[in-house]
Amino acid sequence: MRSVPFRRGAVTPIHPRGGAVTNLLRHRRTAFAGGLSLLVLLVLLLPGCRLLDDRASPQPGGAPSSSPVGTEAPVASPSGSPAASPTPSPSPSDAARKVTLAAVGDVLIHSSIYKDAQVAGGGYEFTHMFEPIRRYIESADLAMVNQESVIGGEALGLSDYPRFNSPYEVGDTLKAVGFDIVNLANNHTLDRGEEAITNEIHYLNGLGLVYTGAYLSEDDRQRIRVVEKNGLTFAFLSYTYGTNGIPVPKGKPYLVNLIDNDRAAADIAAARKLADVVIVSAHFGVEYMDEPSEAQEQFARAAAEAGADIVIGHHPHVLQPMEWIETAFGRRTFVAYSLGNFIAAQDGARTQTGGILQLDIEKRGGTVTVSNPRFLPTWIHMTNWRQFRIVPLRDAGTDQLPNAAAFGKQVAALVGSRMPELTIVGD
Repeated sequence: MRSVPFRRGAVTPIHPRGGAVTNLLRHRRTAFAGGLSLLVLLVLLLPGCRLLDDRASPQPGGAPSSSPVGTEAPVASPSGSPAASPTPSPSPSDAARKVTLAAVGDVLIHSSIYKDAQVAGGGYEFTHMFEPIRRYIESADLAMVNQESVIGGEALGLSDYPRFNSPYEVGDTLKAVGFDIVNLANNHTLDRGEEAITNEIHYLNGLGLVYTGAYLSEDDRQRIRVVEKNGLTFAFLSYTYGTNGIPVPKGKPYLVNLIDNDRAAADIAAARKLADVVIVSAHFGVEYMDEPSEAQEQFARAAAEAGADIVIGHHPHVLQPMEWIETAFGRRTFVAYSLGNFIAAQDGARTQTGGILQLDIEKRGGTVTVSNPRFLPTWIHMTNWRQFRIVPLRDAGTDQLPNAAAFGKQVAALVGSRMPELTIVGD
């Protein structure tokens, strides 16, 4: 098993930043005295002065550097030849800045899950269901999730398929286990109407979670979500193929972002002006299919050519391959076509399997790279539609998955079929 280290800190909202560069003037005086002898009565004093340009430059974290950056006049060596100049310290623009991103698939709260989460005296508690995999989310620098069932709150009436509504406590759990960005654009966004969407957004806002894909107004939709982390800026966009035939309310297209290649291209172009990294969430594909559809591949290609760095897919409720798309401009975009179910009450090995994708995003100078893709397969543990929890697939147990070893190899082969360098964590 390959261990996956994560580092985490608070997510910082984007804001103008700047810092003064301080020039320090230092004077040094050195004196060289000649020797006295009986025949030489002259004493020679040679004064000297040197100017140093010591720059206390802002670092990625904002703190000034204690190491001067600049050049210094060479000092004569004992042999009389110039001594080697000190190697300049790297400037902040040259220093690498790195972020670890974690992403998961569908959080789809069926009635058996929220009934299992009921607590005595009222309310719901879902956090223990995420506890076995919490550390993989909590320790990432940024973590994103597809919230498939709308979190409209208990007062609207909780509901299951075909029109879902989940309790607010689902949002509490997403926050508690370390998610930062919540995708709301999916085929169930309009299940319980505008009120459920506005309830969900207000609640997520109160938790300090970044939402994308469904909005309160057109102005809200036009405000691209940009998050700053470790000196890198990330823009998040999201779209869905449809809403299960439920029409978008007239005059309110902002309630859910539908896939439109031209609009997505314009959004991505705008996001590129605001952020170092553009991440697109796409709710697309055919349910229960192991391979992406032609429509999925076409949208992923269009997003990549428009400038997206990462495309994260969901909707099929099963895992699909990951791949790199080489663009006409020489850029490379990472695509995960479907990350499967993270938690849902769907019976069957394929729909009980999901995973946690992990990527390293690094900026050095003006170049951003996405690298080191790795994937932890997960399993939705349940017994008689109760005792739900998300565990690493390797910990599913033979009572849940009698052929766990063979199935794990099938999962690894599927997700890595287009990306041989993908690391399967726990393999």
